[in-house]
Amino acid sequence: MAREKKRRSGRRSPLAAAALIGAGLMITGGIYAGASAAFAASEPASASTQVTAEEGKKLFQANCATCHGMNLQGTATGPSLYGVGELAVEFQMSTGRMPLQMQGPQAPQKHPQFTEEQIRGIASWVQSVAPGPTYPSEKILDGKGDVAHGAELFRINCAMCHNVAAAGGALTEGKYAPPLTKTSALHMYAAMVTGPQNMPVFGDMNLSPEDKRDIISALLFQQKAVQVGGMDLGSLGPVSEGLFIWIFGIGALVAITVWITAKSN
Repeated sequence: MAREKKRRSGRRSPLAAAALIGAGLMITGGIYAGASAAFAASEPASASTQVTAEEGKKLFQANCATCHGMNLQGTATGPSLYGVGELAVEFQMSTGRMPLQMQGPQAPQKHPQFTEEQIRGIASWVQSVAPGPTYPSEKILDGKGDVAHGAELFRINCAMCHNVAAAGGALTEGKYAPPLTKTSALHMYAAMVTGPQNMPVFGDMNLSPEDKRDIISALLFQQKAVQVGGMDLGSLGPVSEGLFIWIFGIGALVAITVWITAKSN
């Protein structure tokens, strides 16, 4: 009996067992967190791996060939890609316009479905099969051109659709010119060279590479410029300004007139 009592008195308390289990869980969690962090740290290296043209071909055939054909020849639901080049592919896929979500007057811009490496791989394969416009030199995209000259060229060639403030505008039949307030330099150049949607192609005979550089520089400068003069009202010009005056300005005058009349009576 004495031995049995001694053995019972030597048992550990339930709190000690709970503390032991908690410590085990914490150690296990720490090991798991460390392994996850190590895996995450190695992920960008694998994500940045270049996708080859052959891998790009497989991606194209799996995701794009339904509309554009297995050999870029086009189908009843999608145009041929002969001669579009890698720059057009990069533009359409990086802006999310392709793959097309649904048929409509114009392909809307949305979040891209593929990574930049996959898009470059598909574009590289298209360029190898049907060469076309390619990526420009870094100088054209550096934003260090003649801003004043670029702004003048933009007003002459682009403002009738994109608005003088590059805020975009409506076109016919449900189409529209998108705003350029957040467009990258590469996509500005790609749009001028490839002519997506309803935009005309501006070849070197229309706008020289230096002219394109100036336009890009002007747009990049405008993106960073501080808005002055109060509310910009969407930078849509006299239409929005006139509507604002009619609704709020004249509306306020009518309200004041009614209030004065009611008070005098």
